[in-house]
Order: sequence, then C-alpha cells, then structure tokens
Amino acid sequence: MVRSRKQNVVHIADGDTTLVALARGTRDGLPVFGWGEAPAGLLTTTQLRAAGLSPAGLDPLALLVFRHRKPYARLTVAELYSAVAAAARPEPTEAQRVARLRNLEYAQRALRTCVECAQEKDYRVPTSTRQCWSCLEIEMANAVEVAA
Repeated sequence: MVRSRKQNVVHIADGDTTLVALARGTRDGLPVFGWGEAPAGLLTTTQLRAAGLSPAGLDPLALLVFRHRKPYARLTVAELYSAVAAAARPEPTEAQRVARLRNLEYAQRALRTCVECAQEKDYRVPTSTRQCWSCLEIEMANAVEVAA
C-alpha cells in the first residue's frame, strides 16, 4: 500500500551521528513518525526496557504517533529516545529483590484470604465476593432462607 502523505526530511542528532529520515511533520518542536516509520536508532521506553536500557533523564528526540485498530480510538503518542545515548538499567540490589519478593508473597496471600472467615485458602478466592466457597455457600443458604 503506497501512501500519498506529505513527508519532510529531518535530521536528528544522535550522539556522534545524524539520523536522516522522512517525518510526517512536527509536534511540540519534535519530528513526528508514524507506525513503522521511525529510524532504527530511536526506541520507545518499552523498547529501551526490553533492551536493558533506560532513558535516564534524556529528552525525547522524536515522537511516534499512531491509532489502535478500533476506529474510535484516540491518537497514541510515544516518545522516542536515542538507543546510543540511553544508559544501562541498574540491577536491583539484594535488599530490593528481597523486598519485591516479600511484597509479591503478601499480595498472593491477600488473594487467597477470605474476608468472612479470615482463613488463607489453597486457592484464590473469587474477586467478586472475596469469600471462600464454604462462606459463600453459607451466605447463599441464608439468602434462600430469608427469601422463603
């Protein structure tokens, strides 16, 4: 599919090199690229994280503007950063790892605890009622008695 959209040639300074690309225009002084049109040296924060990098205080060099498949979806704007200038993500310390595991265990315990009997079950209680199956059966039986 060939698009007949007007595009401008832009020069983006990326460290020692200069990226030359066709942009749709500018927005807030930054070049705007469509889906699949951005130069290879520019990455979103998600792509940087996947590569083990972080923008670490860098200013964005360009913008990626796109819509999702739904016709009523709004424009999504993602900032593009230089992959060359991005810093390596620091590894978490041992204390951070321990704290993260402790918090995950606490969250999992909360998902298995019934709000009625306060017992921790070996399964996740339903999020709609936060009750274990025995407490839910008792409540349903009481509701039937009251209705009768």
